[in-house]
Amino acid sequence: MTEIKVLRSVYEDNDRIADGVRKTLKKSGVGCVNVISSPGAGKTTLLEKTLAALKKEIEFGVIEGDISTSIDRDRISPHCKSVFQINTDNFGGDCHLSAFMIRDALKKFDLEKLGLLIIENVGNLICPADFDIGESGKILLFSVTEGEDKPLKYPVSFGVADAIVVTKTDLVPHLDVDMKKIAANLKKINPRAKLFYVSARTGEGLEKWLEYVRKLSGKISYSSKRTVKTTLKTVSGKSEAGAKPSKSLNKNVKKVNSKTRK
Repeated sequence: MTEIKVLRSVYEDNDRIADGVRKTLKKSGVGCVNVISSPGAGKTTLLEKTLAALKKEIEFGVIEGDISTSIDRDRISPHCKSVFQINTDNFGGDCHLSAFMIRDALKKFDLEKLGLLIIENVGNLICPADFDIGESGKILLFSVTEGEDKPLKYPVSFGVADAIVVTKTDLVPHLDVDMKKIAANLKKINPRAKLFYVSARTGEGLEKWLEYVRKLSGKISYSSKRTVKTTLKTVSGKSEAGAKPSKSLNKNVKKVNSKTRK
């Protein structure tokens, strides 16, 4: 059997930069959330509704992450004057944002004026869960059209979320979907996450969601930041329900990705 020595965490540089991002935001009193989901789950639509409703109460900053185009930035701009687009095709088409991208993007914002920075990550339910980008919490969106078993198939992403927003609830009457199973599976994978059921189209559930967002603003209370824990553990490279953070996944390999900037 070949012995493989662990020389360095593949996340080491990224995590160091992420810690720096977090310190910078904390110093300026800015809350920061990392919003993740599958493509098409409704991140941008919910963000539009959120900004439109709260822009007179909170000074928002938004970072839009996509592989290509400025479509989402253009949609958000009418609701927020501080929006920055990151296209990862400039970095090889990465399927997630990395800490160095956020560090560099912060130079485009007047942090002393911001209350909450919202980062809309690239649509993907795998890589964004493992990369710390300096956020104080992760929010996962999950559409009812994705099926009841999605939390079970992607336990890492669902497990690291501080809040889970089940979207497009107005479509439930038109789908063969069991909402009780969705609730049970979410609770099984992540019993600590705050749950919201919303329809951005009809407005159902938005008030509770907006009240949650109000509490995320750093100008209200940055100290509400929690250490991210998850209900997952790694056993022989597989995730199981029941214990510790996703950050441990696949770290025990030599660093092979040189894209992370120092």
